[in-house]
Amino acid sequence: MTDWNPLFLGIIAVATLVMALIQIGAIVFAARIGAQVQQLASVVQRDIQPLIARANAIAEEASKTASIATAQAQKIDRLVTDLTRRVDETSLVIQEAVIRPAREGLALVAAVKAGLSALRSFRELRGRPGRVEDEDALFIG
Repeated sequence: MTDWNPLFLGIIAVATLVMALIQIGAIVFAARIGAQVQQLASVVQRDIQPLIARANAIAEEASKTASIATAQAQKIDRLVTDLTRRVDETSLVIQEAVIRPAREGLALVAAVKAGLSALRSFRELRGRPGRVEDEDALFIG
């Protein structure tokens, strides 16, 4: 009988050696891939860094522009408020200075017209004495 133990032990040793070589190859391959990934990451970081700086500068400019626009909007609001107040004040002054005396003048003109009309009708009545009687004859009642 042949002793198979040393043969199986040799096969196990060779299989273990092959597995160890495969694992070492995988580790070396992974190390190379890791180095390439690290190199790629540094290139990407180097290329993106100016873009990030530019984006930060744009954000700062936008913030400044927004604050300036807000200040201008507040100034415009104050200007419109003051203008509205002045227009109201001016309209009150115009009412007091022009419209009220004009109304009084129109009332005076209306009074003069009414007086003249009354005088005319009085003259017409005096000039035609029978007219009142004629109007009485037309009354139905």
